[in-house]
Amino acid sequence: MSKPADPAYHWNGADLDLDAYLARIGFDGERAPTLATLRELVRLHTTSIPFENLEPVLGRPIPLDLATLQDKLVRGRRGGYCYENVGLFAAALERLGFGVTGLSGRVTMGSGGLRPATHALLRVTTADDERVWICDVGFGSGPLEPYELVEREGEFSLGQWRFRLERRAGELDTDLWVLHQFARDGWIDRYTFTIEPQYRIDFEVGNHFVSTSPRSPFTARPFVQRFLPDVHHVLDGLKLITERPDGSSETRELEPSELPKILSEVFDIELDEADATAVSAAPWLDR
Repeated sequence: MSKPADPAYHWNGADLDLDAYLARIGFDGERAPTLATLRELVRLHTTSIPFENLEPVLGRPIPLDLATLQDKLVRGRRGGYCYENVGLFAAALERLGFGVTGLSGRVTMGSGGLRPATHALLRVTTADDERVWICDVGFGSGPLEPYELVEREGEFSLGQWRFRLERRAGELDTDLWVLHQFARDGWIDRYTFTIEPQYRIDFEVGNHFVSTSPRSPFTARPFVQRFLPDVHHVLDGLKLITERPDGSSETRELEPSELPKILSEVFDIELDEADATAVSAAPWLDR
């Protein structure tokens, strides 16, 4: 799937500080567009950079230019939500020579209703394999590996975690793909997506809604995730949830004053004093 030469169709990979990014996620493997490298990059990015929405909760914008993404996620060692993670990861893949196309998904989580296409993910091809891969480093709950875009029977495992990928006939003869995941609520449809290409400007539009609209859940309360091979940590408002691949989970109610410590110790997010105070004051509780 080739793209026009216009830079607007690409991911600014040439401007990425590749050494700093790879050091941030702990990658020291071969810098080549191979399937083995892709798998390792997805695993390390997903387990190193947490999912978080603290900027919108504190009333701040989310710029998606590469310089800002590098300052926040790489040099600042913070996390981000899907648009931020995917923008940074796409730049790294492009720089390394992978074929990269943006896609949009509609997060369903078992709702059954029509929701806006506000999840970003990537269609990726490698130099040593003819298959098409989906990389989802920005959902917050994995998967830890790319998964092949192909119809299959039954479930499949990526590490210890279980998934299903369903292909449905969508409107106007468009294939609709549905990713299901097994977690604390059993099997649940996570999101739907098509292979219609999305570009940086498309992600800017979705990002504006997600980060500023009062209808967006990400402006209403902290939602932070850390996904690891054997455990998934979730901070949802003042609920700290721990879930495991077998579906078991525990939930603990927190006090607002506990949030900076939990963010640091569980999610590897270090806030400066001003932000720690702001999060602890929990102004979002009054919204």
